Amino acid sequence: MSKSIAQIADLINDPEIIARYEEYHRNAWPEIREKQKAIGIERMEIFRSGNHLFMYITAPDDFDFDMDFIGFKPTPRNQEWQDIMSTMLQKVPEARDGELWSRVPTIFDSEWFKEPI
Repeated sequence: MSKSIAQIADLINDPEIIARYEEYHRNAWPEIREKQKAIGIERMEIFRSGNHLFMYITAPDDFDFDMDFIGFKPTPRNQEWQDIMSTMLQKVPEARDGELWSRVPTIFDSEWFKEPI
């Protein structure tokens, strides 16, 4: 089984920055994608509306975001990526101190209502 994790963040509301952010993600570095898989991320999607970002992650049920993502941050290449991305993001009010992304709780899932076969 898998679980879903969602997060929100805002880009700095500047068309050039938004275009640059999207360009980076269309050409995400292989090391970043490899490390995501190595820590257990099955799929990651980022959606954009204006300057608002919504990240959707699928990971195994035993994936612990706080613990497993620590394994993602220490690599030099990932730190370089994070440093670049942080110049384009701004903190949303819901984000914890020191974080740009804020996790979003699940309030509805149609799977909750599926009848057993």
